[in-house]
Amino acid sequence: MSTQAARRYTLLSIAAALVTMGLKFGAYQLTSSVGLFSDVAESSVNLVAALAAFWALTVAAQPPDKEHTFGHSKAEYFSSGLEGLLILVAAIGIGITALPRLFNPQPLAALELGLGLSLVASLVNGGVAWILLKAGKRLRSITLRADAHHLLTDVWTSIGVVAGLVIVKLTGWLILDPLMALLVAMHIAWVSIQLLRETMSGLMDSALPEADQAIIRATLTAYQAQGIQFHALRTRVAGARNFVSFHVLVPGNWTVQKGHELCDTLEQSIMTALPGTHVITHLEPLEDPVSWADAELDRSHSP
Repeated sequence: MSTQAARRYTLLSIAAALVTMGLKFGAYQLTSSVGLFSDVAESSVNLVAALAAFWALTVAAQPPDKEHTFGHSKAEYFSSGLEGLLILVAAIGIGITALPRLFNPQPLAALELGLGLSLVASLVNGGVAWILLKAGKRLRSITLRADAHHLLTDVWTSIGVVAGLVIVKLTGWLILDPLMALLVAMHIAWVSIQLLRETMSGLMDSALPEADQAIIRATLTAYQAQGIQFHALRTRVAGARNFVSFHVLVPGNWTVQKGHELCDTLEQSIMTALPGTHVITHLEPLEDPVSWADAELDRSHSP
């Protein structure tokens, strides 16, 4: 359900990308500013990224099947990875366009109207970014968060470009236009690297955040007073879903039904505390020496 809801938000992102790209292209055509060209380049990336996000969330929303028994939630990482690469390509393109202007500055025209269009586009991007960021955190979607951060980067890029062009108009220093474009290129390249790192972390099955792991440990600790032990706790994040597994050690004279009911209770407690979590438990007798050997191995590998 959360993935379906996230997909609807990408339609807003697509619409915003089309509007802002049109506004910024108009501003560039009016002014011939390479700084505003850098803004157009980033907005075109926004459109491609929003379309990729819609595709990724469509795939991620599909239920588990015979070939993908844990679902398709990792498809979101393909979108965030593609967005990171596209941002990097945009940064390189901006740099290639701005460098010649650095040595041969060009006069700018119709700055007032061009800057006005750019500011309107920034307001649109800022509003959509705020909506996507809130939705991404609520729905635990890396795709929406990536799109929101990219749009926010676009907003700050536009503000920087506009500020530079205002100074150009006041001082006549034309070289500030390509310099501002190069600064924009470096900034969005840094954003690209951060996004690619987050994508790689997700694809490498990174563990849940420490705060979430603390919730799991607190849930399990509450049962240790009953003489129950736990080990082999493993966690990983896959898009909007969490996966948790651990071994439950109970007295050997317990019935299978009693042990099964305990595991059901533990699983439900964790899923309630961490929505979107899939929990797998493995029941073992406390008296089993292999279980304790596994526990010692866990401790030896603990940080």
